[in-house]
Amino acid sequence: MALDPILLSRLQFAFVVSFHAIFPVFTIGLASYVAVLQGLYVATGNAVWDRLGYFWTKIFAVVFGIGVVSGIVMAFQFGTNWSNFVRFAANIIGPLLSYEVITAFFLEAGFLGVLLFGRHRVSPSVHFFAALMVAVGTFISAFWILVSNSWMQTPQGFEIREGVVHITSWMEAVFNPSFPYRFTHMALAAFLTGGFVVCGVSAWFLIRGRDVEAHRRALSMTLWLLLILAPLQAFVGDEHGLNTLEHQPMKVAAMEGNWDTQSHVPLLLFALPDRELQANRVEIGIPNGASLILRHSVDGVVPGLKEIPESQQPPVWMVFYSFRVMVAMGLLMIAFALAGLFLRKGGRLYTSRFYLRGLQLMSLAPFLAVLSGWFVTEIGRSPWLVYNVLSYKDAVTPSLSGWMVLVTLIGYVAVYAVIFISGVYYLFKVIRQGLDELDPDEEIHDADRPARPLSATHVPFDGHTSASRS
Repeated sequence: MALDPILLSRLQFAFVVSFHAIFPVFTIGLASYVAVLQGLYVATGNAVWDRLGYFWTKIFAVVFGIGVVSGIVMAFQFGTNWSNFVRFAANIIGPLLSYEVITAFFLEAGFLGVLLFGRHRVSPSVHFFAALMVAVGTFISAFWILVSNSWMQTPQGFEIREGVVHITSWMEAVFNPSFPYRFTHMALAAFLTGGFVVCGVSAWFLIRGRDVEAHRRALSMTLWLLLILAPLQAFVGDEHGLNTLEHQPMKVAAMEGNWDTQSHVPLLLFALPDRELQANRVEIGIPNGASLILRHSVDGVVPGLKEIPESQQPPVWMVFYSFRVMVAMGLLMIAFALAGLFLRKGGRLYTSRFYLRGLQLMSLAPFLAVLSGWFVTEIGRSPWLVYNVLSYKDAVTPSLSGWMVLVTLIGYVAVYAVIFISGVYYLFKVIRQGLDELDPDEEIHDADRPARPLSATHVPFDGHTSASRS
């Protein structure tokens, strides 16, 4: 049986990236939250902020470790599965990834140890500075990764000579047309992810009556943040959509399930797109909605997929449904943020078990939104790896066989399943441990110093939750 190496290579990379992406988007937001908590401790001297900072630093350590392990193989796949792409775009992708290592990884590596193991070993101000530098490092890393991805979506500042990309303007390549919108959208997504996880965990503790004072503070401050960021994300997402309409109109056509270029296009709530039929079998929508949103007029013309050959159309149903999952999760986030404001005024924010249990479930919503948005972004540009420049067919390694990719894909799924299950199990052990406290006056001996990064969580693998110290 013949297997398509291009399709399997795309599935393999999509699986690895999707698995990996959920961890950085969490750690970026969580690192900033830890820095805020440590800053509040320095400013006020209130030990509650220090305890919260210590608790969330332990969670950060676990998630950061899983993210690093899951992301290692992505760079190798460029060489194994996409060697033609590497040869074609090495002059831009290579330097961008190198800049990430030099500016972000070194910064994080330098201060991560102080953040994880420096509590009560350095002054609170130095500990706060280390947390701040780790947070800055996560954003610098995201900056370069999103520059690379945005350039592949809207390539600028280059020319092709002898089949190889050569940079003509680094400013145009780095600050390409989609980058500001993509970076802002992902930064807000990171804050929303961290925020809703904090709310969900805080709600779990409040329902059980554990460390009520600390988790009330955590829930209150985070809900104020979400009340601002959730609607702001909707606005930024709309601006990002308008930018996509300008530079990648066929992606927007797939998002809207629109086949014919026309005005008075409805906003489809549900449809059954059929690529072979070049139409939707079923449609339920709001009249003129898409034209109003995309063109700000009912007479606004929205591009249709029929403008390009069927072979160049993206998998419409995947883009169409992924976009609606992302929007649905965004609307849920806004609703929960507004509900929190309503309950706060009624004095029931910390006592409404229905709302608190809802917040626990909402911990998953940002991850679903991020993954579905990522699917829209990546699948929507098909069949192009570098939009309108290099196709998947031309980018894949020529000698690659479908069976080779299938075997490695199965291997990745198996290994990552073990990593995910083990990591989540360990993460829940850390959460259940709660806000344990290390006495500042307790003598710390060299033999008690942790020897490995995850030991900063103080949860041994033998199932006991006591601290790993004498």
